[in-house]
Amino acid sequence: MFGLTGWRKRVSGAIIVVTALAGLPSMINAVNAAEDEMDIVSIVRGGLLYDKWYKVIKAPDPEETHAVWPASNTNKSGATPHSCKSCHGWDMMGVDGAYSSGSYLTGIKGLTGMIGMPIPDVMAIIKDDMHGYVGMMDEADFYDLANFVSNGQIDMDAVIDRETKAANGDVAQGGAYYGTVCANCHGVDGDLPKDMGTTLGTLSNANPWEIIQKILNGQPAEEMPAMRAFDVQVSTDILAYLQTLPEAE
Repeated sequence: MFGLTGWRKRVSGAIIVVTALAGLPSMINAVNAAEDEMDIVSIVRGGLLYDKWYKVIKAPDPEETHAVWPASNTNKSGATPHSCKSCHGWDMMGVDGAYSSGSYLTGIKGLTGMIGMPIPDVMAIIKDDMHGYVGMMDEADFYDLANFVSNGQIDMDAVIDRETKAANGDVAQGGAYYGTVCANCHGVDGDLPKDMGTTLGTLSNANPWEIIQKILNGQPAEEMPAMRAFDVQVSTDILAYLQTLPEAE
């Protein structure tokens, strides 16, 4: 049928094909890993946009209070009501969460119902007339913010006890993370930089939901590392340690 030389060529070709196919899963895994990394980058940027989108895109701070901010709440005005977290909360639960009372009470619902929602659907909501941000942010901004809302939310009640506000973390492990990653900028006692206005001990005990978001995603317009790429337990441990630091007198 065919000579020895031809048989060797066919076998050689088959080996090449089989070898290529054998390496395909690792190639696919590498591509998926790269996509996952990009997804995390997008989610982190979305978290920063959720915090203060105008700082992230270097836009001027909005001067007029957002149109949907209720007139009954006179505690906040100007740029603050334009931050997503001001209406929907750091715990993403809006009026059903930590903002069910206090100076950020608006009666506006949270975003936990949008977990897993297709990103284009979330983008469409962010772009509606009520939010009024078309022309103020570009498509990449809308995508990252929607990605954060859909895929970046964590189970807050698993990380923070809602009644006591205590983080469900390992204080000793959190101290090791803090000492090697955070202390260089925030100081041993968490009282730096001075323009924070208070200490990390105070902030983390008063509003732990805000602090866990900042540990995960960083601080808008600041060179603060985001811990999102690591297991959420790392951020929870750091928060638990922060809650042991001195509070402002």
